[in-house]
Amino acid sequence: MSGSAAGPWRVLVVDDDFMVARIHARFVERTDGFEVVGSVHTGADALDRVAAGDVDVVLLDVHLPDLSGLDVLARLRGGGHRCAVVMVTAERGADAVAAALHGGAQQYLVKPFTYDDLADRLRRVAANLAALAGPGADGDGEVDQATIDAAFGGAAPRAVPARLPKGLSPETAELVLGALRESGEASASEVAEAVGMSRVTARRYLEHFVDAGAAQVRLQYGSTGRPERRYRTP
Repeated sequence: MSGSAAGPWRVLVVDDDFMVARIHARFVERTDGFEVVGSVHTGADALDRVAAGDVDVVLLDVHLPDLSGLDVLARLRGGGHRCAVVMVTAERGADAVAAALHGGAQQYLVKPFTYDDLADRLRRVAANLAALAGPGADGDGEVDQATIDAAFGGAAPRAVPARLPKGLSPETAELVLGALRESGEASASEVAEAVGMSRVTARRYLEHFVDAGAAQVRLQYGSTGRPERRYRTP
């Protein structure tokens, strides 16, 4: 790891699709504290570029023409490279997600996603990197508990916001938020079915959670019609 506690954090974009890689690079450049130092399209090139140095964060696709992105992740960790890895992929398989988690990826973002989705993940990574590069680490390379908590995202999951709009009850809000946490990510229709309420009511709760910072939303685009709003807890 070579970036300072204040950044800028140097990002390598790895994606086999040249156009997608270009879009992701533009997203990175729009995000304060980050700069793109390279864009490659194969697993072998990714490993070579990281080995050359000056990479703090890797945006890594799973589906590459030579190596799986998960293989690249394993080789990076096996080689002792400490760069942060954010998986950016269309792969939704539970095995792939588990392999990324156990392999040391800091974030896992499913395509397609918006700029805000990626910027949020990058800022979380930056907070972790800064915590370990900052004053919490003493001269002997040790860190205090507060720094460890910051690096691991320390804060507990947010509870239901204390103030609810008129017509929303705390008891139902707990059920909706619980269903959302259990699903990982869901639409208003899926939450409504899980809890046993109308989609309109479920969406009222979910949109309130988004406004209060207790949930996040992204747009999922299909082949036709309006994009679907997908919700998740931070």
